[in-house]
Amino acid sequence: MTAVSKKIKDYIKPMLATAVDTPFDDRNWLFEMKLDGYRAIAETGKRKLLLYSRNGLSLKEKYPTIVTALEKISHHVILDGEIVLLNKKHKPDFQKLQNYAENVQNPLIYYVFDILSFEGHNLEKIPLMERKKLLKTLLKKTGIVRYCDHSLQFGKEFFKKIRASDLEGMVAKKKDSLYHPGIRSREWLKIKYHKSQEAVICGFTAPKGSRIKFGSLLLGEYEKGRLQYIGHAGTGFTDETLVGLMNQMKPLITSHSPFDTLVKANNPVTWLIPRLVCEVAYTEITRDGILRHPVFKGLRPEKSSHTIKKKTEMPLPVSHIISKLNK
Repeated sequence: MTAVSKKIKDYIKPMLATAVDTPFDDRNWLFEMKLDGYRAIAETGKRKLLLYSRNGLSLKEKYPTIVTALEKISHHVILDGEIVLLNKKHKPDFQKLQNYAENVQNPLIYYVFDILSFEGHNLEKIPLMERKKLLKTLLKKTGIVRYCDHSLQFGKEFFKKIRASDLEGMVAKKKDSLYHPGIRSREWLKIKYHKSQEAVICGFTAPKGSRIKFGSLLLGEYEKGRLQYIGHAGTGFTDETLVGLMNQMKPLITSHSPFDTLVKANNPVTWLIPRLVCEVAYTEITRDGILRHPVFKGLRPEKSSHTIKKKTEMPLPVSHIISKLNK
């Protein structure tokens, strides 16, 4: 996704999952892989096929192979899924997807896990299991546009397989859940194996030694409408990433810090208007909310900076949510 991506008019905002702390078993739930890529909605069968991000940016120009595969679907459907790029180990690789132009030799897959409409009939009020049954009849488990399968009831065992395969995590969904566009539901839950989160890029430090362009990124997230500093990421960059990121940061340079409080840094800081969002991996979060050892994974241009909030990133106790929903 680039700055020249077109904004889709009247786009559909996808349903979102709530972060929880641990996997669980429950016969009322199904479990899917949490895919490390870009969320995407596809609308087929119209005069003009649409493929766009969660905030309505067109992805057709960026991923033409997916568009070609979607054009082979004869039915008028609206699909919800995740675009991923597989590395040599056949695992989703977000950093390679971020630099897709340099990794076109890797398989690009659109994993589809939901269907919102079929031949003009809205399916959002139909239970998830019924939607997935229809979806399975439309798509195969192979190819560029792929049906995303699931496991039933035994989430703990499914999560063990996720860990053994070193995947991102899993998503738990209530089998009878309806589809609520743009809502972060507690009937869809996400449990991460690799700790990562989105962060707002608020500034960068001067480079040291042989490093080009900048040293590290200063990161923030919103709490009660104000940006809070959550650490700095100085690793995870290639020379190409450093150059490309600097090109996107330059127009946002400002003389004022976006933080209300003083932030100490090892090197001189250049502040930015807080618009860019990135994803970082980390080892843990300190008591004062600072990310330990954050590693830059890539930009998240499909996400708006004002949506990056502390309450969204903090996992909730899963037992409390399940007990309420199962009453």
